[in-house]
Amino acid sequence: MKTPPRPHASKQDATTCVDAWAELRQYTAARLALGRSGISLPTREVLGFGLSHAMARDAVHLPLDMPAMAAQLQQRGLDSIAVSSQAGDRETYLLRPDLGRRLGSEDEKRLKRLARPCDLLLVIGDGLSSMAIERHAAPLVDAIVARCPAGTTLGPVVLAHQARVALGDVIGEAMGAPMVAMLIGERPGLSAPDSLGIYLTHAPRAGRLDAERNCISNVRPEGLGYEPAARKLWWLIAAARRLGQTGVALKDDSTAALDE
Repeated sequence: MKTPPRPHASKQDATTCVDAWAELRQYTAARLALGRSGISLPTREVLGFGLSHAMARDAVHLPLDMPAMAAQLQQRGLDSIAVSSQAGDRETYLLRPDLGRRLGSEDEKRLKRLARPCDLLLVIGDGLSSMAIERHAAPLVDAIVARCPAGTTLGPVVLAHQARVALGDVIGEAMGAPMVAMLIGERPGLSAPDSLGIYLTHAPRAGRLDAERNCISNVRPEGLGYEPAARKLWWLIAAARRLGQTGVALKDDSTAALDE
């Protein structure tokens, strides 16, 4: 007995299916319901994947223009100091993460000479996405400075080349800062090559563990905006002062507190 042929979906049914997926895709940049062409992906999706992959690679490998970043800060009336990690080039930086956490000896001596009392030290590091810093660091700094509480002193902004997150602790210790906020390019993904992270450490010093920092992730207009990120950072700073530490002991209840 022959199996009866399956009825073909009408054009209206196909349209309804496509529209349903399109509605879901507006809520995420993830590759959802890509469709297919035979047993393969549609050409547009293959090309889109290649473009996203190229942008992620560029974000990692393209150097950050540190003089341009220093000029942007100067336009805002902010002093800056440029330093480098012990990773001498990008290849070394990618192959030796440990060197990206260490400050060059001459830079460490220079920071100690330039140290002055402050309540918070901002460090901007290229990290794994120079694109994130190039696009978002300056407007994020604007938002942070705008919300700076009265009587709070900011130190000079330190621009760190070939930097890993932990380098901010070494810099903060050399500058004698009671708290450091490291703004750094996060590892790029195929939907977000320009994500910026903020890592806050109370009493920074070399050897601090990841568990002793608080992280604010995915700072960019398509993720967590500059203003909400700045509010969250200052809430964490105030809470860290009361608690005397950052990290796993400091629970981020900023959303509930700011909504009150």
